[in-house]
Amino acid sequence: MFNWFRRKVNKTDSEPVSEPTEQVTTPETETPSQETTSDDYLSWAKNAYKNIQQRQTPSTSPTETPEKEVSPDSEPLPQQESQSPATEAKEETPAWMQKSDRLEALKETALETATVEETAPLTFDEEFVWSAKVLAAQGRAPDDISEEEINWLKRLRQGLGKSRRGLVNQLKSIVGQGPLNEDAVMEIEALLLQADTGIEATDQIISTLQNKLLEEALPSEQALEYLKSILREILDRPLQKVVNPGFAPEKGVLNIWLLTGVNGAGKTTTIGKLAHLAQQSGYDCIIAAADTFRAAAVEQVKVWGERTNTPVIANPGKNTDPAAVVFDGISAAQAREADLLLVDTAGRLQNKKNLMAELAKIRRIIDKKAANAQIESLLVLDATLGQNGLRQAAVFSEAANLSGVVLTKLDGTAKGGVALAVAQQLDLPIRFIGVGEGIEDLRPFSSYEFVEALLNE
Repeated sequence: MFNWFRRKVNKTDSEPVSEPTEQVTTPETETPSQETTSDDYLSWAKNAYKNIQQRQTPSTSPTETPEKEVSPDSEPLPQQESQSPATEAKEETPAWMQKSDRLEALKETALETATVEETAPLTFDEEFVWSAKVLAAQGRAPDDISEEEINWLKRLRQGLGKSRRGLVNQLKSIVGQGPLNEDAVMEIEALLLQADTGIEATDQIISTLQNKLLEEALPSEQALEYLKSILREILDRPLQKVVNPGFAPEKGVLNIWLLTGVNGAGKTTTIGKLAHLAQQSGYDCIIAAADTFRAAAVEQVKVWGERTNTPVIANPGKNTDPAAVVFDGISAAQAREADLLLVDTAGRLQNKKNLMAELAKIRRIIDKKAANAQIESLLVLDATLGQNGLRQAAVFSEAANLSGVVLTKLDGTAKGGVALAVAQQLDLPIRFIGVGEGIEDLRPFSSYEFVEALLNE
């Protein structure tokens, strides 16, 4: 069982990690040395691929054809897409039955998508090598790499493609010319603002980069690496004030995560994906459907509960007291000795006073019913809204005593820089990011992996 909440990322001085077989320079502290070549990373990736293949059971691909077997000793090849085995059967089905099957398929879209991603054979291609390089640079060893991590990094890079396209080459042409003149500063500022980085974060990035280039002239590659370190510093700064930087549910105590956010930000979907992530990582999870004022919210939570095999506590009545649902959810979690209780809260901003009163009542219930619980309040933020989403976040930050952010829909926007704006303007750590509609497309946030996927060619 792979525990995503305690996954090894971001090499630190205080936490020893296994070193890669090949000597790889860590970009977090310095730019790559001449000894670290693409051949070194390719050799490291081959070893990682072989180790993953050895750990796989024969039953995972019983019908795999020889054409799908890709040797890691060969050059990376484009990933092959598998065809659905249901195509031939569908042709023999009457039209009226095909329509019925399609309706049933629509009801299970998220689960079916996840199943395809889980069973797709791992291919040694260009994106595998890139993913392995990112893991190696964080001090990981080839025998300590999982297929889940490789697949996630592939999806992350693909999801940030809209934000990355055109950004890297333009930045390289600017920062590789020595100290920044006024025209260069304006160009970088425009690029960052187009990515919705925000004025505050943009000003800090430019001033820090300018000071460095005034001290020494850096080639474009090294200047870009220094720029990455600036972005990572901004993203990681909010973590300095939190008790649980790793953000893993604590065993032996009830963890309660309140999910807030405006309707349409993906809050209910995020709860379902978090429940799946918790179950897959070995945590017993329960969902409390406390967004009782939105007609479809409770039903949507129940559907996600069925898909993830997670118990859902809900009140059958309409417009019921959300705090009462939370009370019942805590009781159920305590009775079943669950590790994690996910609470879906209201997303109404029309009446800020009522929202604040409702969230305050929920917190009072938690303090009284589960005094020793570890409580987190997470804001689900739609990345496609950019700066508009940050203005909404300011209201929730005041009302919900936020402790972190879940950034969703990064795959549908060219404004990936909004992650920097969240860290700089809200001073809140990003805990999870979503880069797709599939049930596997939400994962814990890593600043190093995010920046590499954003600025790596």
